[in-house]
Amino acid sequence: MESLQCPWDTTPAAPASDLNVSPPKPKPRGRRPAAARAVPAAATAPDWLYHHLTISGPAEPVDAFAAAARGSGILPWHLDASEIEEQVFALAVAQPARVRHLTVEGCRILARQFRDQVEAHQARAAALVGHSQACPLDLHTLLPIPDSLLQRGPTDPAAQAWLTAHWGTTDRLRQVSVRPKATAGRRLPAGHAVQGYGFFTAGDTPHAAIAHVTKKWPGLRFALIARPPD
Repeated sequence: MESLQCPWDTTPAAPASDLNVSPPKPKPRGRRPAAARAVPAAATAPDWLYHHLTISGPAEPVDAFAAAARGSGILPWHLDASEIEEQVFALAVAQPARVRHLTVEGCRILARQFRDQVEAHQARAAALVGHSQACPLDLHTLLPIPDSLLQRGPTDPAAQAWLTAHWGTTDRLRQVSVRPKATAGRRLPAGHAVQGYGFFTAGDTPHAAIAHVTKKWPGLRFALIARPPD
């Protein structure tokens, strides 16, 4: 059943303080998480790429951006629970009889239980959107995905095309953190400030997102670089 993609693989798990569960974490140094390397090649995750985003400018707009950028870190995609149930059932019942420990009816019950867990998890996550501010830099807060595309799901070609065009990456930012000792690399005038973030992406650099954000905040300077993890 390794090829089945759970909703918490494509939508962010909220921080443990919000959902009382541990969020998925990429392995340090931008490499694949160990769990991803353990599954067959067809199901492996992309290489993680680490980034620094540094924002500098007058202190008040920098603080305003930092406040505006916070969000839940969750992408509220619509999930077809009935399709997920059928996938789980098909994978379970397809196991050879000599190794399958469930009857056909047992496989159906298992699939239904899995569906119930998916729906409960998704409901808890979606309830945080617009309320939680656990993620310091939430692209969906800064550049929201249209509702019509969220209804299509994360693998829909139109949704993927929109993300590529507007974000430059087809998934949320991972392990977003504030860099407390960030510097602009130059002496700043009096009354200016710096805000720094670190985050992983699934192999892409979100240049498009930063280009859009720069237009909305013309008084600030944005510097985005891919680099080895801290």
